[in-house]
Amino acid sequence: MSIARVTEISATSTTGFEDAVREGIRRASQTLRGVRSAWVKEQQVRVEDGEVVEYQVNMMVTFVLDD
Repeated sequence: MSIARVTEISATSTTGFEDAVREGIRRASQTLRGVRSAWVKEQQVRVEDGEVVEYQVNMMVTFVLDD
């Protein structure tokens, strides 16, 4: 039997939403062992002078706890 935990993280990118997701998962995997999935809960952009300058995602990351 496996027990999992869910934690919420936020990640940003100047490139796009997909890059923000990849970087968020990459960084979370450095600290959390057993990352299995992520659900993108929210997406938003930061705008300066009428241009998108940053993409942000808030994700729910699921990881399996060690026995």
